[in-house]
Amino acid sequence: MSRKFFGTDGIRGRTNEAPMTAEMALRVGQAAGARFLRGDHRHRVVIGKDTRLSGYMMESALVAGFTSVGMDVVMVGPMPTPAIAMLVRSMRADLGVMISASHNPFYDNGIKLFGPDGYKLSDEDEAEIEGMIEAGVELVASEKIGRARRIDDARGRYIHFAKSTFPEHLRLDGLKVVIDCAHGAAYSVAPEALWELGAETVALGVSPNGTNINDGVGSTAPKLLQERVVSEGADIGIALDGDADRVIIVDEKGTVIDGDQLMALIGVSWANSGLLCGDGIVATVMSNLGLERFLASRDLKLIRAAVGDRYVLETMRNGGYNVGGEQSGHIILSDYVTTGDGLVAALQILACLVESGKPASELLRQFEPLPQLLKNVRFDGGQPLEATSVKAAIADGESRLNGTGRILIRKSGTEPLIRVMAEGEDEKLVHEVVDSICDAVKAA
Repeated sequence: MSRKFFGTDGIRGRTNEAPMTAEMALRVGQAAGARFLRGDHRHRVVIGKDTRLSGYMMESALVAGFTSVGMDVVMVGPMPTPAIAMLVRSMRADLGVMISASHNPFYDNGIKLFGPDGYKLSDEDEAEIEGMIEAGVELVASEKIGRARRIDDARGRYIHFAKSTFPEHLRLDGLKVVIDCAHGAAYSVAPEALWELGAETVALGVSPNGTNINDGVGSTAPKLLQERVVSEGADIGIALDGDADRVIIVDEKGTVIDGDQLMALIGVSWANSGLLCGDGIVATVMSNLGLERFLASRDLKLIRAAVGDRYVLETMRNGGYNVGGEQSGHIILSDYVTTGDGLVAALQILACLVESGKPASELLRQFEPLPQLLKNVRFDGGQPLEATSVKAAIADGESRLNGTGRILIRKSGTEPLIRVMAEGEDEKLVHEVVDSICDAVKAA
């Protein structure tokens, strides 16, 4: 389904440039609010944000939009994306909004929408909202304008919820954890939750100033975390992204562990405990072939979905699976959450670490990944993947891999990038294939 404003994870772009303007935020508030006005009860929307400077502007515009169509607004301030999904359900709200561009730099921002069930909106809902944005909506009479208020205890509610997902018989006493919050939405809640569970915490990326979110910190820039884990003699490091819906782990030796290894650990642990549903886990087409082989060796399945945690979740719900995620660190544990939750996933990893008594470097290396390479090629427009030269380069790469690996080419749903990925038994060949296709895309 072609959409004009929404990508794979809401609306996203550079702030003060279309579509990420205050005017657009106002129209989104009006359209989404009107779309979810159902019944004669007082309608409510929960709005959270990360720590970007533009969050104040976008929040104000959204509040104006929602109240103008008769919806009451509850603002909770900087909070992780999964916290908004949780609060929508616990507060019996009709809609939830997260203002965030996730792992992007501070000058970008985005709008993610959640329905009353705490799940991200369907493609059909987003398409309908897009139509209402362009057509305009009817505003309510002055006496029916919604009210707006802030609540101060949302962080405590989320911390309590996150801790409730950690096994009651375990504690983190004696464990030294370095937590990197990317100067983002979890800068307060994540270190607090770990400390309350007994961990000795060293916190990085917890001093947001509006422009430093994801700047040399967080799950997409783990170098500082790697260094601090080693220098502090910590047992493990945890890196969240700007809105804390993804997690990357660093072992005690400073090695980065990606989402594939984390899903393998949680999946097998839950299977051994009788908690895993569906005899398998859901990942995306980007996940390593080594994960698939590892699960098969334990009589478990890997079900692949399109890229984007919303599509992972859709596949999980349709198939009755309760563990899924992405190599990038979006991990969905649907027994607890309706979207990716970096802190909740990290707590499951910490539970495995405590119970095993093993060092993280031994526990977290569940399988040997096949050589895999992903490169991004930025483009300014057009359809480079339709070029004959690009198609020929892809066909040549597939022929050279000759059934020993695979190639995946796709457009990013959040940035103007072509993502080129290949994996196979021969690392040198994988690099040659990716470079050849990237060169063709650049030339096109």
